[in-house]
Amino acid sequence: MGVHLLTGEDESILRNKAHDLVGQLVGDDDRSLLVDEFDGEDYELRLVVDAAQTLPFLTDRRIVVARDIGRFTAEELGSLLGYLGDPLDTTQLVLVAGGGRLPKKLLDAVIGAGGHVTDTNPPRKAGDRTAWVRGEAELHGVRLDVGAAMRIAEQLGDDMGRLDGIVSVLHSTFGEGVRLTASDVEPFLGEAGDVPPWDFTDAIDAGQTAKALTMMSRMMNGGERHPLQVMAILHAHYGKLARLDGVDARSEREAADAIGIKPGFPAKKALGNYQRLGGGGVKRAIGLLAAADLDLRGATDLDSEMVMEVLVARLSRLSPRR
Repeated sequence: MGVHLLTGEDESILRNKAHDLVGQLVGDDDRSLLVDEFDGEDYELRLVVDAAQTLPFLTDRRIVVARDIGRFTAEELGSLLGYLGDPLDTTQLVLVAGGGRLPKKLLDAVIGAGGHVTDTNPPRKAGDRTAWVRGEAELHGVRLDVGAAMRIAEQLGDDMGRLDGIVSVLHSTFGEGVRLTASDVEPFLGEAGDVPPWDFTDAIDAGQTAKALTMMSRMMNGGERHPLQVMAILHAHYGKLARLDGVDARSEREAADAIGIKPGFPAKKALGNYQRLGGGGVKRAIGLLAAADLDLRGATDLDSEMVMEVLVARLSRLSPRR
């Protein structure tokens, strides 16, 4: 009847989506008669294939769920790939990623079987992510206006796995279909989540000191990143700019060649940042990074968070505000 492959990087979102999908496939029927579920580190793929190839009993279909399918190697997928070559009409097979990287053979086999591949990762762009939050909330009977969805997306950042819990609380508090505003959802948002590294470095490049410090705090608290991990992000960022020093790159392609990456937006952005800072600014930034690195390793009595705050403030001061 169908093959479904769910992929994604956030385990919480992935499991919630799999739960929702299985619920839709079961409908109002008896789950205990329909669903065979395989989870954990001990199950073997041959058992999944045996279940998928078994005709239904007392029902018109079977639903077979295999989680953490990414833990199997390409060689171990043989029996499953064989099944996907001729899937049973009475079986709904749900494959849930996790446990490792999915072999391309599996993705190709699912598509070849006419299956559905669902990417559960939230969008990266702010506008798209806001629309995604609204859509996810509406699936659970919660209506958010644009301001409420934007506030939730901003607060959660990269920690979108918390969205399902927030939506559940909003639903139980306000009921079905009530349109909620930012002020309605604010008390339920909890701690600010992690943010993408590029949001952090973009704030520094724009000379937005307060925003950069907020982003850093969220990375170290909500994202539980060690200061040395944040330092590594900054080293990589300014390392690209240092490679442009003295090469007189004037185009995106020339910048990409100097940095050692493919032409595209990252190369274009690095060239723009270098041109704003200039060679002197880049050298100053590298010097600040080196001094802060020593301070993090014990050269000062300041605590690590204070060292990083001083560093980020000084780096953001190097760039004129746009």
